[in-house]
Amino acid sequence: MAKLAVIDIGTNSIHMALAEAEPDGSYKVLDRFKDMTRLGDGTFSHRRLSAASMARGVDVLKNLTTLARNKGFDHMLMAATSAVREARNGGQFIEEVLAQTGVRVKVVTGQEEARLIYLGVRQSMDLTDRPTLLVDVGGGSVELISGTRDRLLHSASLKLGAIRLKDRFLTKAPPTKALFRDMQSVIDEEIHAALRGFGQTKFDRIVASSGMAANLAEIIYLERTGCPIPQINLATITLKEIGAVEQGLVSRDVETRLTIPGLDPRRVDTLLAATAVIRQCAKAIGRKAVTISDRAMRDGLVYDFIQKNQEGLRIEQEIPNIRLRNVVALARRCGYPKTHSHHVATLATSLFDQTHPLHGMDDRAREWLEYAALLHDVGYVINPRQHHKHSYYLITNSGLAGFTVEEIDLIANVARYHRRAWPCSRHLPYKALPQSRRRLVETLSAILRIADGLDRSHFSIIQDVRVTLGHKVNLKLRVEGDSELEIWTAQSRADLFHHVFGRDVTFTVQVTPKSGD
Repeated sequence: MAKLAVIDIGTNSIHMALAEAEPDGSYKVLDRFKDMTRLGDGTFSHRRLSAASMARGVDVLKNLTTLARNKGFDHMLMAATSAVREARNGGQFIEEVLAQTGVRVKVVTGQEEARLIYLGVRQSMDLTDRPTLLVDVGGGSVELISGTRDRLLHSASLKLGAIRLKDRFLTKAPPTKALFRDMQSVIDEEIHAALRGFGQTKFDRIVASSGMAANLAEIIYLERTGCPIPQINLATITLKEIGAVEQGLVSRDVETRLTIPGLDPRRVDTLLAATAVIRQCAKAIGRKAVTISDRAMRDGLVYDFIQKNQEGLRIEQEIPNIRLRNVVALARRCGYPKTHSHHVATLATSLFDQTHPLHGMDDRAREWLEYAALLHDVGYVINPRQHHKHSYYLITNSGLAGFTVEEIDLIANVARYHRRAWPCSRHLPYKALPQSRRRLVETLSAILRIADGLDRSHFSIIQDVRVTLGHKVNLKLRVEGDSELEIWTAQSRADLFHHVFGRDVTFTVQVTPKSGD
């Protein structure tokens, strides 16, 4: 399970969703936070984010990222839409956010925003196999999307966002009739041009998302029933009801708009534009009702993250230890022989534990041995010949998170010496190690060479090993099947063990009957 914080930096509001994501593609939103920052105020007329709105935005993002980290959310995504995308100083804002929060903002295109909205809405309702028209009214843009339950068909990003239209046509409340008609004409023209581009005008239904669509539904439901709306998602509002709200807003000044039951005061100057867009979209495709979705781009970001990181999430669920998880992730990327590598790691750590009186090394050295065993054959992905050298290269150049450079180099050296030549000063990577680390590499490699030899066939024939320490070191092997190849290989690789510890290694066999024999 991954704890994921997704922050949507919109033109009107900044939203954060805190979600737990599962490898099977499901997720649960644990909490949501919203601040109506109005980052886009004035942006579209001047093509710049104002100093005040940038300061507000950075401050909000600092607070949200601090909150998320304090709650233990380790994955953090930030995405910004039209205000940052279109502002000449959007890059400056992104750099400031990075400096203050440590998180890099991803600026999404209109097309990507539409795709993410579609993914979010699709998780909130059962779309059919016939096209649905999705309308997301933001502050800077309107995403118009045609999609079925299976796929997104068409999308268009229209410059009809509520703040943009407000700045252009609705600078007074109530607006003049001429300006309001001009706004309606622009909306109508843009919508019909987009639908012509889609090549379709018939839709199964129309779905509106965004905070402004939700507030419109709240106003209508309160007027309809006298009670607050019990659930935003899947609420249905009629074209007639939307038109009534539009007329109520267009005829009032700011003070009298604020008396409308259910109206969010922070949307007093933008809801009229959003309502006009939703009504005209429904009218354009001949629908008499609009369904509301409470999902948006941030939900799409969560779902998209899960789809792109399912393998990593599965590993995270299987392996809580981040160091081991990163080692296994590297091994999987290289297509390692999983059964063999894990069996060798088990044999190696067992030998390490039972020979402790000889080497006296601590648990951290045991951990390095385990990781080297898991990674010793990753070099096969480059070439089976001299794969031990390729393993060294891959381990040292993979950027293993959670390890120091010194640790990575030590693990890589141990993996490199699981076969063929011993560690020696002619090998520059080994020679570059401090003397104490050279001794560690020799000792751990000596153990790994025997463990790898004991699974030469990759069939886990050697089930277990019991060590008796004496003048010689005897390995009593519990085997299942013919073990001659394994013993011969392990014996031939015990030379480094003899060099390090000054003791010969002998092998005795205890045969375990196969089940059914």
